Formats: sequence, structure tokens, C-alpha cells
Amino acid sequence: MRAPITSPAPAEVQADLRHVIYALSDALDLVGIDDVAHGKRVGIMAAECARQMGLDDTATTFLFDLGLLHDIGVSSTHVHQHLVGEFDWAGSQDHAIVGHRLLAGFKPLATMAEPIRYHHTRWDKLLATGVDPWVARQANLILLVDRVDALTAPYYASNTMLLHKDAIREQIRQRAGTYFDPELVDGFLAASRSEAFWLLLEPRSIQCYLQDMLLRGERCLASFEELKHLATIFSCIVDAKSPFTAEHSLGVARLSRLLAEKIGVSASNCDKLEIAGLLHDLGKLRVPDEILDKPAKLDPDERMIINAHSFETFQILRNIDGFEEISRWAAYHHEEPDGSGYPFRLSAEAMPLEARILRVADIFQAMAQDRPYRQGLSAAEVVAFLEKLVADGRLDGEIVAVARQWIVPAMAAARPNLPH
Repeated sequence: MRAPITSPAPAEVQADLRHVIYALSDALDLVGIDDVAHGKRVGIMAAECARQMGLDDTATTFLFDLGLLHDIGVSSTHVHQHLVGEFDWAGSQDHAIVGHRLLAGFKPLATMAEPIRYHHTRWDKLLATGVDPWVARQANLILLVDRVDALTAPYYASNTMLLHKDAIREQIRQRAGTYFDPELVDGFLAASRSEAFWLLLEPRSIQCYLQDMLLRGERCLASFEELKHLATIFSCIVDAKSPFTAEHSLGVARLSRLLAEKIGVSASNCDKLEIAGLLHDLGKLRVPDEILDKPAKLDPDERMIINAHSFETFQILRNIDGFEEISRWAAYHHEEPDGSGYPFRLSAEAMPLEARILRVADIFQAMAQDRPYRQGLSAAEVVAFLEKLVADGRLDGEIVAVARQWIVPAMAAARPNLPH
């Protein structure tokens, strides 16, 4: 039996902004595919160096958060390979510029924009830019510990970083005055003398450290507009991963909201559904570029990797207090009424209305959107495609009927023009 078009009792979207940021930092780390803690390790090392240099708790916490988000401009697995495989390379500034652009307009995190812009600028070049000295030191500390993580990356899997720590420390010392501020190098060398500094970078220690940092400071309940803005930033990161998916998440979010409003979903659940639409493909950040961009049919192994992305989305969002419904609606967008979808194989009765709306919006937008290999379908073609899926038992017919009734605004919502 299909679940009826009804909505649960509304509850406003409420979440602690810092909690959301920490959870969404997991999405950035997914780009590493097999190594999913780069940002956290950079944050831990930055905080430990800050403490060694006598910075207060506010500055230390800021540098930890900056480490978590410093690679917010990275969505490509190829770029990440450069980050961890080379000390410096042509094009290292590109993702820093993107990260600056994403955060500069978001007031709660705007103070991170400038340090992120310069976190791949070597110290002797940075001094000539005229950037604020404190911002310059923030950026350079992130560059320093970021490069430490790149140098240490080959040894994490074998848990042998302690055997190589002295050689890594020497490589940093040799770059004092060129790549790095000599005072920051002194701070790093002092902090990294102990084995504990390096053992904090192990997976179990990382999670404990993250929890400790999350408990610091007061709760900061974010408004819906702040949560929506942050979700939009992360949707841009996901959609930038592939030319095949550019602007997809924003279109899904807008169309989901439109359909929900026409169906009569409560205003608060429309808010949550819009955020779920923006974040529904977060898990795709762990999909290698060559699979996501493959123009041909995927082989079984590639399909298995793709099919894991919605579960990755669930794993990220479920850790945010206040996102309990959002995490499920976002993660269920590939579930089908007959239980043949993925990743949970849910039946129609187990699918909330909002998740069914998001599924229709996801497919609608993908068909309506221009892709590099084809033009987007016309309104009539989109409706015909959706109705064929209804006939095959793969979509909710009542929601598709609403999309057909409001096809003109639905097409407009599905094909938004993102600001660049």
C-alpha cells in the first residue's frame, strides 16, 4: 500500500551552527576516497601548534575550524591527489580562490575567507601581498600543517608516522623563511617533538579530539536562512565536482519545495525539504571523478560505488542534532516503491512523503537539465518520462500528477541560474 499524501506534525529547523559545520566537514574529507580525515588532521595540528605558541582558546578554536574547512574549494578527486601527493604544484591556488568565494558572503564564516584564499601562498610571496599580518599567519599556519599532512600521508595506513616524524620535521625546518614563517616553524617544531602530537592523528584519536572541540564554547542556534546558505555552499561544492551535475542540487531543492507547497506540506517541513534537496548528493564527493564523468554505461563495480553515495549522505547528516528528518529524506532519494531502490531497499509504506517528493524532483531535474552530452528534455518529454516510471511502479503517481499540473513553474524551478 502506498503511503498517503500527508505530512507529520511540523517542527522548525533548529541546529547548532558549529555542529552542522563539523558534520559537513566530513563531506569535504570524502574527496580523499580512501583517506577521509585530511581536514581534521590539519585542524588538530593547527590547534596543537596554536596552544604551543600560547594562543587563547578563541584563536585556537578558530584555527581548528579553519583547518576543517580549509579545502572547501576542493571537490575533484584529481585535485585531492595533488594535495596529498605533491608539496607544491601548478594550479595549487585554484581551490583556494574557490573557497574564498564560497565563504566571503556567508557572515558566520566570512572571517575564514581570507586565510583560505592564501593558504597555498608561500610565506615569502605572502609578505608582498599586503594582507593583514594576522590573516597572513593564519593562512601560513594552515599551509604548514597541510604540507605536514601531505608528507605524512604515505605512512598513515601502515601506522608508521612515528618512524618518519624527524625527517618530516626537518623538511619543514628547511623551508623556514621561504614557504613558512620562521616563528610558525619554531612553534610546529616545538609542538611536534612529542609522540602525542603524531598519535593524535590516528583515527580513534581524531574522533575524540573532534568531540572535545565540539564541547567548547556556547551553542549557536542557526536560523533557517543561515542553514540554507550553508547548505547552498555545500551544494555548490558537490555540483562543481562534475560538468554533468552542475546546478543539480539547487534545482532539486527548489523543485522539491515547489511540489511540497503545492501538495500542502507544512511551511517548516518545506524548509527542511529544501535543505535536504541541497544536501542530498553530498555522498557523491567520495565518487572518483572518472566514474562520475563516465559517458558510457557503468560496470558493476562502478555502479556499486555510485550506489553508496546516498548512504554516505545519510552518515554525514544523521550526526546533526535537528537534522533527523532531513537526513532520511535526503538519503532516500534513490529508494523505489517496490523496494528495489538503494541503499536501504525501503518499501513504499516506509517512505515519508517528503522523501517521495525529493525522489520525483531529483529525476525531474536530471531530465530537464542540459548536460554536456545532450540538451535538457522539454516539459512534455519530462512528463512522459516521469509517467512511464509511474507505470513501471518506480515513482509516486500522485506527486507526478502535481508536477504535471504545475509544469511551467516546475520547469523554471528545475533549471535555476546559479550566480557565478
